[in-house]
Amino acid sequence: MRLIPRDTAFFEMFEQLSKRLTVASRLLSELFADPSRLEHFVGAIKVVEHEADTITHDIISRIDKSFVTPIDREDIHLLASRLDNVVDLVDGTARRAQMFHIREVHEIARRMCDTLVSATESLDAAVGRMKDARFVVAQGHEVKTREEEGDALYHEAVGDLFRGTPDPLHVIKWKELYDTLERALDQCEDVANVLESIALKHA
Repeated sequence: MRLIPRDTAFFEMFEQLSKRLTVASRLLSELFADPSRLEHFVGAIKVVEHEADTITHDIISRIDKSFVTPIDREDIHLLASRLDNVVDLVDGTARRAQMFHIREVHEIARRMCDTLVSATESLDAAVGRMKDARFVVAQGHEVKTREEEGDALYHEAVGDLFRGTPDPLHVIKWKELYDTLERALDQCEDVANVLESIALKHA
């Protein structure tokens, strides 16, 4: 049995929110590819982050106004919050790059961003087909694979920072950036787990 569409606006709002994930992660990837335009990309990501906050607030407000929800109210709240957390972490990475006045970017950071983009694209695809449990599970596996790739890149990146006699300020800045990127990928896996739980519960 598929999900029974009651207040279908929730699904549309989830899709709007997941689209903000992909937009934000792509902007971050562009920032790391061209740090000379850092201010532009930081501003663009902040706009997306505000949009995501608004959609999340609207979703949570709608829970209280809906007599019958298509999925459990707790699941709606959890999914919206977890999706919004990813956007917040992308924004946090961009703001740290701005605070640290990043002008040159390590290749491994670009690879981590590309991995994050792939993960958010899989989440976006899964959200768009939430009623298809098999598809959601398959996309969840893709996200988990990307998270594992990101974890390996993170360990390699941090190891490189401490090789030889590094500049302490350089280490502090990039360790913080890598940490936030890695948390964003971890949060993507959390979103995938929530989506999979919802899809299987209503399959």
